[in-house]
Amino acid sequence: QVQLVESGGGLVQHGGSLRLSCAASGFTWDSYGIGWFRQAPGKEREGVSCISSSDGATVYADSVKGRFTISRDNAKNTIYLQMNSLKSEDTAVYYCAITSRERLCFRDYAMDVWGKGTLVTVSS
Repeated sequence: QVQLVESGGGLVQHGGSLRLSCAASGFTWDSYGIGWFRQAPGKEREGVSCISSSDGATVYADSVKGRFTISRDNAKNTIYLQMNSLKSEDTAVYYCAITSRERLCFRDYAMDVWGKGTLVTVSS
C-alpha cells in the first residue's frame, strides 16, 4: 500500500521560507512522478511542482518559478519543496501526490495516491 506523509507546513511571514517534506513508502513502480499540489481556500487544487524518478526532470507552476525548488533524496524515498519569498497567495493546504504514469505528473487526474496535506499559512 502506497503511503505519502507530508510535513513541514506552518505559519510564516511574507517573504519568509519553508521546506516541505514528503516521505513515500510502499510503491514498487520502476518509474514514477511525484510532486506537490495545493488548494487555497475557495479555489480548485492546482499543481505546484513535480519531479520524475527516471531522469529528475522537474516542472513548476508559473506562479512559483524562481521561488520554489523541488528536490529528492532517493535513498530516503523523500521529496522536498523549498519555498522561498513566500507570498500571501501561497497560503494553502499542500498535498504530496504520486503517479505511476511518470510523464503525466502535474495532472491532477493522473495522480494515483495522495497524502493528507499540510497547511502553509503566509501572513502579510
